[in-house]
Amino acid sequence: MIKLLSHLSYVAITTPDVEASVEFYKTHVGLTEVAREDGRVYLRCWGDYYAYSVVVVPGDEAMLDTMAWRTSSAEALDEAAKRLEAAGVEVEWFDGYKVGRALRFVGPWGHPMTLHWDVERFQAPGHEASIFPDRPSKRSKVAGAPRQLDHVTIAASDVDGFAKWYNDVLGFRIMARTVLDEAPISVFSVLTTNEKSHDLGVVLDGSSRAGRVNHYAFWVDTYEELLIAADTLMEDGVAIEYGPSIHGIGEQTFLYYREPSSMRIELNTGGYRNYVPDWTPNTWKPSLGSSNIYRNASMPMSMTESFPAADGPTATEEGVPDEIREKLFNPYTQHG
Repeated sequence: MIKLLSHLSYVAITTPDVEASVEFYKTHVGLTEVAREDGRVYLRCWGDYYAYSVVVVPGDEAMLDTMAWRTSSAEALDEAAKRLEAAGVEVEWFDGYKVGRALRFVGPWGHPMTLHWDVERFQAPGHEASIFPDRPSKRSKVAGAPRQLDHVTIAASDVDGFAKWYNDVLGFRIMARTVLDEAPISVFSVLTTNEKSHDLGVVLDGSSRAGRVNHYAFWVDTYEELLIAADTLMEDGVAIEYGPSIHGIGEQTFLYYREPSSMRIELNTGGYRNYVPDWTPNTWKPSLGSSNIYRNASMPMSMTESFPAADGPTATEEGVPDEIREKLFNPYTQHG
């Protein structure tokens, strides 16, 4: 069977204030602006091999415009289109910016997705070129700047159903899931197209609004760089939402914070690689430390907020009904 997808190539997110978001990505995250076209701003991490990895799009609210994967070949792109159409999904072909012939579709839970094979590889100008042949450009001068885009985590009303559909139709490997201790309810699952623990995550969404995103993530080389990023963000007045700590699932060191639109960003590093072709997904419980392997710090309730805002049992630290507050706390972690 042909392997369809190789890796996450870029994410596009909307924001009500493009300039504020772009300036944040450049100043605090360490991305480089590479182009502007039709109101969209294209940015890249210093270690990204392609022309861009983040697209900032004008919009009324923070939300996912698309998540894009590169296929394993031109033939795989055509095969993906056939499988999507066979699954009853409408496919639209278009000429993507610096990615050539591409297709886009909206998945069963309302998430826009782009697939492409062609890419334009980044060529750094002389003064930005690295002395190391495998690096597309010099390191960013921003402390803790990410090397590459890592993953995206969306929100859906059926975690197991979402994972099964993307496994059956597009070949994502299901790596793990979290099921509540108190009830047989799946609240989280991770999928991957390669050896990473995940490049696509899904959290349970109790709202009536489809297609929402919880966060997207960048990769830094070392644990020390992530800690430096945390220090620098705090000194620059950027609040840390959660972390630094280590996830149980995937075992990555993580750090979450927000950009001006309110969109959540994660920095991560470490974790394991999994090359097992017939991997059987493990089921975690919150009591095992799925979100925090040490179980020494509770995930703040603000982390249940996905984008754009919606109705339903999402909660923030700023406003949770008293009658459900205790139920939202994970009883298996310590609360500060």
